[in-house]
Amino acid sequence: MLYQPFQEVKLSVLGMGNMRLPTQGQGGPIDEEKAREIIEYAYRHGVNYFDTAYRYHGGASESFVGRVLSQFPRDTWYLASKMPGHMMNYQNGRLGFQGYLAGEKIGSVAEIFEEQLEKCGVDYFDFYLLHNVCETSLEFYTNEELNVVGYLLNQKKQGRIRHLGFSAHGRAETIEKFLNRYPGIFEFCQIQLNYVDWTLQEAGKKYELLTGRGIPVVVMEPCRGGSLASLPEGAESLLRKVRPQDSAASWAFRFLQSLPGVQVVLSGMTTLEQLKENIAVFSREDPVTPEERQLLNQVVSLQAELVPCTACRYCCENCPQGLDIPKLLSMYNELNYSKGLGTLRFTLDAMKPEELPGACIGCGACAEACPQNIDVPSLLGKFARELVP
Repeated sequence: MLYQPFQEVKLSVLGMGNMRLPTQGQGGPIDEEKAREIIEYAYRHGVNYFDTAYRYHGGASESFVGRVLSQFPRDTWYLASKMPGHMMNYQNGRLGFQGYLAGEKIGSVAEIFEEQLEKCGVDYFDFYLLHNVCETSLEFYTNEELNVVGYLLNQKKQGRIRHLGFSAHGRAETIEKFLNRYPGIFEFCQIQLNYVDWTLQEAGKKYELLTGRGIPVVVMEPCRGGSLASLPEGAESLLRKVRPQDSAASWAFRFLQSLPGVQVVLSGMTTLEQLKENIAVFSREDPVTPEERQLLNQVVSLQAELVPCTACRYCCENCPQGLDIPKLLSMYNELNYSKGLGTLRFTLDAMKPEELPGACIGCGACAEACPQNIDVPSLLGKFARELVP
């Protein structure tokens, strides 16, 4: 198993995500026998970073993971969990849940944190994160009256949090705004990062922002929910020509090995076979070469016809509506590739009507200025129609 130093400890480069444990039927409870076997095998074969969260598996993940890990010496494994602020709101001095948790009782941020410690059966979290800092949760996490960050810093001072970080599905500018609000506070950041989202979700921009500030990156969705482990035949055949024995998933992991700022790569392994394969990949250094990285770009292009926007921003200079056209085209590419909104909804839900693609009046000034000859009005019109329920 490959390890990398993180301050005073060494973390396995392969970490175990516990959002996709095996279940008893589709959407059923955790299959505890199979899940226990996976976690125990991971630990005994060198994995020492285990990630969970407040609502994974309907709230059962924290308790189960804590129970399984408790059989091993506490100083041999590192547990990460998260404050579910992205599912909460704070209005008129009242704290509440939103989304599918709307209506459930909640007293305070402190109550949630205490509940998590109890569920996990630990006295402290090795790593603790604000869950999903994004456009729709930024106001909650930065609310001065609520003071979520201040509360967690106090828990860290008491030794109940060893390392404080945050996960983010927000855009790079949102992450930068958050970091500027709390300079020097956060020790690591977890982002969705893979060779597709490097461009598609501007993950490369987020990676460079974080590493430029000396913040280690924990990776989630390295195989994009499994889609990069099972590629279309044409795309997979390109990879097999170069490395016939390698799985599609191993290419995704090797891409991440080529990024020196990556601290841990979380994989939500549902089967023992997946775990064994991933352990093999992370047992030796084998990053992709520059030539192989170009090949991965071809794999991406085979899966979707993406708008070739270079974000030069010439289109924005004469837009009478003041639209951020490169941002909208980037979002259009993501929608086109993913065949659904996915995490785009976090950004869209925080945008004003005059910022959305429907605000385009089709004047064509942007298309005239575009060096890539992109028919921007047509694409924004199509994007707007896709957003209509």
